[in-house]
Amino acid sequence: MPFQTAEILASPSGAALRLRHTPAHAVPRGVVQINHGLAEHSARYARFAESLAEAGFHVYAHDHRGHGETRAADAPQGMFSASGGAEKVFADGAAVNAHIHAAHPGLPVIIFGHSMGGLITLAYVLKHPETVHAAAIWNANFSAGAAGRLAQLILRGERMLLGSDVPSRILPKLTFREWGRKIPDARTAFDWLSRDPAEVDAYIADPDCGWDASVAMWLDIFDFVFQGADNRNFSKIPRTMPFHLVGGEKDPATDNGRAVGALAQRLRAMGFTDVTEQIYPETRHESLNEINREAITQDFIAWAGEVVEQSPQNRQ
Repeated sequence: MPFQTAEILASPSGAALRLRHTPAHAVPRGVVQINHGLAEHSARYARFAESLAEAGFHVYAHDHRGHGETRAADAPQGMFSASGGAEKVFADGAAVNAHIHAAHPGLPVIIFGHSMGGLITLAYVLKHPETVHAAAIWNANFSAGAAGRLAQLILRGERMLLGSDVPSRILPKLTFREWGRKIPDARTAFDWLSRDPAEVDAYIADPDCGWDASVAMWLDIFDFVFQGADNRNFSKIPRTMPFHLVGGEKDPATDNGRAVGALAQRLRAMGFTDVTEQIYPETRHESLNEINREAITQDFIAWAGEVVEQSPQNRQ
């Protein structure tokens, strides 16, 4: 089932954002704003949106620059922008968030992100914590460390030699392809995403999925990683903000969930008092497309329900 509506939202960044929306089917309790992952698009979250709508949540999801049906003169597929891409991604997210608040004044907003979308979600919250009530960060890895700094050097070298608008030759080998090799007896190169063959095949068949990101996009992605990896950037976030962290025990992109646990430990060490962490057994990277997706979705709905019931809006 697709999202119920799809529109074009003009962003101050110059992008025409493809914005999808499914309204709450029950009495509205809150809003979920979705940030999708790398080399995919927001339409893939329609099943999740329908479950949330049935539980009383409005759901909005947009295609990031360089993804899906969003269009911008400086953002062909695989590139946020030749320059300033990270800031333009934040501007797009802020435009969607402002649209949500205008459409649903007073309702608490939960921002959700998967994988790269999780990186974007946390980096957005660091900049604009006043615009969201809670954050769900799934299957995201902020533990790049020295290897991440080396990747940045490699990318800068590629930019000098090849340009910023061409696919990186090195990063796909260190990420998607390396993760694919870590799945025993894999049927395809993308079995690291899910144990469900139908979901993997749908991803492979989708022309808006699985492409190689540009040098510029990878540099922007590492910008998100290192923003979220620096504890000094968390000073503006209220320590009572709820965080919901999810990972898979068999997800090579997050070191089998250990990177998710590391983020949870950091948040608690910084004094955050409402951090929920769940590493699902045997689960790979795309939690919402895994064979245990129904249980994972219901766990999220239960958490989101508790969050909105305890929100300041509902305590008035």
